[in-house]
Amino acid sequence: MTLVDRWLLPDGVEELLPEQAEQVESLRRTLLDLYKRWGYELIIPPMLEYTESLLVGLGSDIDLLTFRVTDQLTGRLMGLRADMTPQAARIDAHSLKREGPVRLCYAGSVLHTRPKKPLASRSPIQLGAELYGDNSQASELEIICLMLETLRVAGLSEITLDTGHVGVYQAVVNAAGLSDEQEQRYFDILQRKAAAELDEFVDSLSVAQGIADQLRGLNALHGGADVLDRGRQLFANIGAAVAAIDSLRELQQRLSERMPELKFYFDLAELRGFHYHTGLVFSALVSEHGQALASGGRYDDIGKVFGRGRPAIGFSIDLKALISLVAPPAVAPGIFAPHSDAATQWSAIQALRDAGERVVAGLPNQSPATDCDRQLVEKNGQWQVLPLG
Repeated sequence: MTLVDRWLLPDGVEELLPEQAEQVESLRRTLLDLYKRWGYELIIPPMLEYTESLLVGLGSDIDLLTFRVTDQLTGRLMGLRADMTPQAARIDAHSLKREGPVRLCYAGSVLHTRPKKPLASRSPIQLGAELYGDNSQASELEIICLMLETLRVAGLSEITLDTGHVGVYQAVVNAAGLSDEQEQRYFDILQRKAAAELDEFVDSLSVAQGIADQLRGLNALHGGADVLDRGRQLFANIGAAVAAIDSLRELQQRLSERMPELKFYFDLAELRGFHYHTGLVFSALVSEHGQALASGGRYDDIGKVFGRGRPAIGFSIDLKALISLVAPPAVAPGIFAPHSDAATQWSAIQALRDAGERVVAGLPNQSPATDCDRQLVEKNGQWQVLPLG
């Protein structure tokens, strides 16, 4: 590497300069305070853990995203966290071991071996909330409302909630009696919404016409609220699919009562996180961002591998992506104190700082800081704050 190349960072790995760092930190504090008011307790999991605990329960996607290192003390393999969800689940199941609902929140850096989506960061700052110990729709309502409130407090409006339910897909696959190999191919086709390839795949199956229509039809069930009616009609003979669709309708009705301005989009073939989600999946879309800005879902019993399976639902968001969509907060102007060895000036500076003022203490021969609009001046033996210039 030449001298000129030494400043380069890896693709997808960014640094935050003062203005961005201030914006992230300010928003992080604001949102964690919001979660605290909702009853969520802050946890700070470690940056790395043994892979046996870090990679359980979330399927192959997280496994591929995780950097691995060898522990020089034990020789065991460790992973740098790519998602804080399994860490929160471990804390609920093993470290806290509480009965009843537990609400946890977190904010911290995660690392990915590759971008999760085109142009995405490989070093996002993940902020999220998880609710354990309740499998009712009440916990789903709470988590979704908290996610939407997160975006509102951050300064975003006109949000569309994209919802689905992995139970629809699972019920259709079970009814069709697909083999593991056939299911994997069907899953892959639905992920890509490849209609022509889907027709070819279904034609190759030895299934009744009604089942073939259902396998094809699932791919087209995305859009407005009419999707729920069409899905209910298409899967009328599959009780589990109908129950999942009805739960989405009830969720929409209850959310609309709380947030009449909320827009809805339904995708019954939404399979993001299918390998660990067990029911409802959802994401928040805003017009300024081409992809889901926040996402989450139900992932019951993930804590079973830690000795205690519990109902679980949560969401997360990348703070780096979020600050790119909201206006930075106004920076409070500061006070410049010219260099002085006077103890009285030091006392005046500290008093101003204790009062919440931002004071830049000048160094020898330093000109007034450009982000200050006032200065500390001695007049008649008293230190006074006067306009700068």
